[in-house]
Amino acid sequence: MADDDLARFRRNRQDEVDSAAQYRAMAAGEPDATVAKIYRELAEVEEKHVGFWEAKLREHGVDPGPRRPSWRARVLAWTARRLGPRVILPTVAQSEAVSRNDYAAQSETVHTRMPAQERSHARVLAAMLKRPEGAPGSELARVEGRHRNVGGNALRAAVLGANDGLCSNLALVMGVAGAQASSHAILVAGLAGLVAGACSMALGEWVSVTSSRELAERELGVERDELAAAPEEEREELQLIYEAKGIPKDEAKQLSTRLLGDRGAALDVLAREELGIDPGELGGSARVAAITSFLLFAFGAVFPVIPYMIASGTTAFVASIATSALTLFGIGAAITLFTGRPVWISGGRQTILGLAAAGLTFGLGSLLGTALG
Repeated sequence: MADDDLARFRRNRQDEVDSAAQYRAMAAGEPDATVAKIYRELAEVEEKHVGFWEAKLREHGVDPGPRRPSWRARVLAWTARRLGPRVILPTVAQSEAVSRNDYAAQSETVHTRMPAQERSHARVLAAMLKRPEGAPGSELARVEGRHRNVGGNALRAAVLGANDGLCSNLALVMGVAGAQASSHAILVAGLAGLVAGACSMALGEWVSVTSSRELAERELGVERDELAAAPEEEREELQLIYEAKGIPKDEAKQLSTRLLGDRGAALDVLAREELGIDPGELGGSARVAAITSFLLFAFGAVFPVIPYMIASGTTAFVASIATSALTLFGIGAAITLFTGRPVWISGGRQTILGLAAAGLTFGLGSLLGTALG
């Protein structure tokens, strides 16, 4: 047995000791009996994993010694007991998410339930993070219903696309203008910047959505295989997730059993509950995302160029700045329809920042134009 393997056994054991100690402390500090029970069950599983690695060490003549949590685990455990488990839940959940596949590549655990259990722990904690605290879900829904729907992804894509196009092309046009280029050269540079930037945004969005879709398909494939190979484990995992959401244990068991009776429906539910994936969408259409990004960027980028299509010289220069400033203010004002902030704050901020970038590139263009003569 190589020293590296023994060191890995010790490291795995310590990680499990730390996790068990944290879950015990979280159970002790949790006022909700159902949630506390889930933490205790997680701790019991981790303690079985501790025993597994201790057995491996003993097989090779190594005394594992007493089970002592690390200083970091002790601090987290103390915090959970004093301030409540919700304070450390994001930290513990992140740790489980990062290490959820660690056992998949270790030969000692290949034929055990440990890799699946570690992935299950990460999913259960992710569900716990979404669980509301201090009020029933129906009450929270009524309160949140008074808030405006921001439409996060769509709004973010629209604002960033149009704003990026406007700011980047305005800066490009002003930079070329600062170098005292002809109006024709400025127009060509502006149109080239529009097309290049829009293509770049479209390609980036296409790659992003395609990669997310492929990752989602892979996760669904893994979930489908686990459902076929170990349906009872998947049922138990789904039951824990429902319990974490506040459903009584008996009801959670009945619900999970009923869902597992239909493999198609079970996969759909598991994908949504465990992975946060909608099997019907899988992240949306890469083509639609690319086209939308192209059009949004081009929409913003065309405003600094329009004056140079119909005028030249100082007239086009002043008109380009004025048109761009008004559009920047309009983009900022449009955001207030969703955020509820004052129009002059959002609009003014967008205008100042956009014109500052344009001023910087104009100055740089002037310097380079003078230096290069």
